[in-house]
Amino acid sequence: MPQSNARRAGSLLAVAGTAVLAATTVVAAQGASAAAAGCQVTYTVSSQWQGGFGANVAVTNLGDPLTGWTVRWSFGAGQSVTQAWNATVTQSGAAVTAVNVSYNGSLATGGSTSFGFNGSWTGGNPVPAAFTLNGVACTGGVTPSSPAPSSPGPSSPAPSSPAPSPSGSAATRTVRVFWLKPTDVAYDQRYPDGIAAVMREAQSYYRQELGRTFTLNNVVVEVVNGEHDRNWYITTNCTGGDHYWCVVGNMHQELMRRFGISNPDSRWLCVGLISAEETNQSGGGASPGWVVLSGHDADGAAGVNGPMNRWYGGMVHELGHAFGLPDSTSTDGTPMSASFYSYPDTHFSPAQKNAILAGPYGGFLS
Repeated sequence: MPQSNARRAGSLLAVAGTAVLAATTVVAAQGASAAAAGCQVTYTVSSQWQGGFGANVAVTNLGDPLTGWTVRWSFGAGQSVTQAWNATVTQSGAAVTAVNVSYNGSLATGGSTSFGFNGSWTGGNPVPAAFTLNGVACTGGVTPSSPAPSSPGPSSPAPSSPAPSPSGSAATRTVRVFWLKPTDVAYDQRYPDGIAAVMREAQSYYRQELGRTFTLNNVVVEVVNGEHDRNWYITTNCTGGDHYWCVVGNMHQELMRRFGISNPDSRWLCVGLISAEETNQSGGGASPGWVVLSGHDADGAAGVNGPMNRWYGGMVHELGHAFGLPDSTSTDGTPMSASFYSYPDTHFSPAQKNAILAGPYGGFLS
């Protein structure tokens, strides 16, 4: 299983913000008799997992003030809304209707509101191609009076990357990221969003340091519904007094088996986090091609386990191992030493930069 050259007291991530995984922005005209009308709608897939996804819809009123709004769109690949917030959302076939709730119906000129939902998908999850607001289809600008109401019919979906599946359909030569959720762990949006945001932070850091960086997939975090409960991952294949690698080792083996990934794999550099941990025992680390991290790291990614910089620096550190770097032999100011706790005030040495670019995954950087 993957191992660092030295253990860490702490690792990985923490975040604030939402990762944008797939988004489209359209301008729609709004129905309002004899009034200026126009709006912008931005649809964002904030996370996606096997058979499900979360999305956010932001609406900006570009026309005259509104006292109520209705947003409509049609899914292009059989998706279904399962839960919604900040709007009353109904669906008939592919057609979806979202209506304001009592506290967000008024939109001044230039005012914005948003609502979100969870949904299900099979086969693909493309972003909807068109929206209407108050019964008027997209027009691309503000109009002085409302045109005849219309609804968009089914249309070709916007291009999207293949949805993740156990056969391993993510784009190659990318950093592929997994959050494994044991059967007794409730889904929590903070985890995929947080992990994605920290991966983007690390992506920016590598570009700053190297002048090039790695590519993330459109769906940054693939949420994997684990096959077992937390206790199974903690106790299975775990003998002797040293339990440091037990949890992440079980996760690692499951991800490789279910997604057809090798150790290492020339197609992807992989990062796996699991929401399971034996208190004061479980850890994690990395070796070329893989980063594997346990529960406190996943919590850090979700923003519930300590200062942000610790987790940002930890991810930069572990990715360094995954790109082929060893630990530093002293606290030398580089992220391959304990200096990663000082992130962002830590920098790769010239020798480390050259080693990453010449290493087994240097060709992934662009």
